[in-house]
Amino acid sequence: MQIETHTGGIFDTNCFFLPAHGILIDAPQTALAWLKKRGFRVSTLLLTHAHIDHVWDAAAIRREHGCRVGYHADGTEMLTVPGYFKRLGMNWEIEPVSADFLIEETPKLTVEGLDFRVLLVPGHCPGSLCFLEEKERILFGGDVLFSGSIGRTDLPGGDHQLLLDGIRGKLWPLGDDVKVLPGHGPATTIGIERKSNPFVGEER
Repeated sequence: MQIETHTGGIFDTNCFFLPAHGILIDAPQTALAWLKKRGFRVSTLLLTHAHIDHVWDAAAIRREHGCRVGYHADGTEMLTVPGYFKRLGMNWEIEPVSADFLIEETPKLTVEGLDFRVLLVPGHCPGSLCFLEEKERILFGGDVLFSGSIGRTDLPGGDHQLLLDGIRGKLWPLGDDVKVLPGHGPATTIGIERKSNPFVGEER
């Protein structure tokens, strides 16, 4: 499966585009310009969670590409209420973007002909989703699990223990061979993080 990666914005946020299916996972700042430069067209935008760095270009991408947008219901307030992030004390704001479809945890979500297993793993952000493409054994993990780290839990809606429980209960059982493409930083595997992640690994 061909996966194109772009890292954009002041938080160096990753997004992933699947050209054969027109699927974009997350929409950081500068994603729209990158898509245009590469000549990519988006049919469906999946958002792993509603934090500003992952959704910055979402509304503009939908407007430019005419794509559908999907995310978990728990992200609705963050994504649709004008001024939400400013009220949290942030210096930035996004253009609100409503969902064309809401995504729940499910063993099978078919998007543009591609099947994902969807896992709900909150703790970093309410409504955080991970998308597992089971044939290729690739997990698009958002900000749940990183190479050598986990998502921060000190933001509104964060819950450290909930995140740890979700990683141990939902991600570890996927299998050590699963490749993790996170929202920040380099790729890793479930096996590496299960064994040695300093926050949630077995050897910590």
